[in-house]
Amino acid sequence: MPPHANTLHVRLIPRDEGFFTLFNQLAAKMKQAAELLHEMFSGPDRLEYYVTEIKKVEHDADAVIAEVGTRLDRSFITPLDREDIYRLAQELDTITDLIDGTARRAKMFKLREIRPYAVRLANILQESVNELEQSVRTVKDRKTVTRHTMAVKKCEEEGDAVYAEAIGALFQGTPDPIDVIKWKEIYDTLENALDRCQSASIVLESISLKNS
Repeated sequence: MPPHANTLHVRLIPRDEGFFTLFNQLAAKMKQAAELLHEMFSGPDRLEYYVTEIKKVEHDADAVIAEVGTRLDRSFITPLDREDIYRLAQELDTITDLIDGTARRAKMFKLREIRPYAVRLANILQESVNELEQSVRTVKDRKTVTRHTMAVKKCEEEGDAVYAEAIGALFQGTPDPIDVIKWKEIYDTLENALDRCQSASIVLESISLKNS
């Protein structure tokens, strides 16, 4: 066999670029879920509708995750490290899961009022998710990814400030302890989702740097 024949053979095998399509699909589902959550907190009179719709989106995202696993198993050469593909897919899916978890808690607690802090946090989360979704679509452009990563970080910092205000407001005066427990849980899950957006953006930036 001629020298480097194995290497040549490997290079002739097409890399599976379908993973980028799957990343975009996951990011789109994440964005859709964030939009629905923001609408839910702005109009809790339709709580059941939004919870149901977010759950549908979460199921769709799970199906994409399953396709990522299947494609990893059958792909000989991948466009990115396998570990990076799996990690990024899981990070994006986790954000959708946290959004779904927030909606389910709202239903479980039978929340029917509009709380400005919840609306603000959901709005910041939506902004962060939008930046992350654009970053996923431009993963091959390192400078653009870095710009979106900085924007996600800014959202996370803004979310931390609003979260601190929200928790402080919960304990003002003589609040109902059950009310405090319910809303603190909601604020916590919203903040967790924002934190995961930042984690996902860091993973995405690392992938972009490694492959630029």
